Amino acid sequence: METQRQRKIAGVIQKDIVNILQKAALEGGLKGTLISVSKVSVTTDLSIAKVYVSIFPTDGAKELLEGIKSNQPLIKHELAQRTRNQLRRVPELLFYLDDSLEYIDKIEESLKGEENPIVNRDLLARRKKS
Repeated sequence: METQRQRKIAGVIQKDIVNILQKAALEGGLKGTLISVSKVSVTTDLSIAKVYVSIFPTDGAKELLEGIKSNQPLIKHELAQRTRNQLRRVPELLFYLDDSLEYIDKIEESLKGEENPIVNRDLLARRKKS
């Protein structure tokens, strides 16, 4: 169960990390790449923040996530600058790729029948009425 304090800190971190990542994407020449933070969860001792990042378009998302992870100290420093009046200590940031939107899209495609797992229906044995 998340406490009110954890939720509040997660909200502050989420808002600022979105700004930091979008600014970095623009400066890094990644125009047209949408980076959003879908969720932030903070541990009870407030020492670790798990940041779930959604990247669109999804091709190249894993490489971009690796870039974000490798720049974690810089992101944490920038976050500390922005939240110095709100947070005493900035938690350790762990970044994860949130692929739930992609997962939902695949489910929707399957439900629409666009992606039928059985291509050749003639291979199915005909049912005999007895």
